Amino acid sequence: MDETQGTEGGKKKSPLMLIVGVAALTSIGGGGGWFLGNMIAPAAPTDEHAATQGGAGAHGEGKEEGIPKIATEANGVVLLDPVTTNLAYPSDNWIRLEVALAFKGPPELPLAEEIHQDILAYMRTVSLQQIEGPRGFQYLRDDIQERVDLRSQGKVSKVLFRTMVIE
Repeated sequence: MDETQGTEGGKKKSPLMLIVGVAALTSIGGGGGWFLGNMIAPAAPTDEHAATQGGAGAHGEGKEEGIPKIATEANGVVLLDPVTTNLAYPSDNWIRLEVALAFKGPPELPLAEEIHQDILAYMRTVSLQQIEGPRGFQYLRDDIQERVDLRSQGKVSKVLFRTMVIE
């Protein structure tokens, strides 16, 4: 009799109870995560909330909040439009390059546009093998800096690389 009771005496757990248990733990974990997330990083105020608090209203009155931009013409830095073109080889690879120019004196926008076009023309002659790795990127920076120095005749002190994406 003991042998039959040992095999038949164990209870079978219902799969429904397992599903209910997992669902309960998931909802408790999700609720706790939401609560903790709201405590750590509360939601940013909306425009209506900022207007009632004396911030920038719907008409753009008031000061801009946040970190001031470095790339401004007042600082002598001009952010060029992104350069997006295909490489010379392989021609199905594309590059997107964002650069800024630091002028020694007041920025000259027509000169900045000429430099933008010069960088675009140069990037069309570059192959992927030339710019691979850290050394290739350094050569690219040096080549672009040299072209900018020649074009600007010393008016641009530095070329600042913001992003470079190759696809």
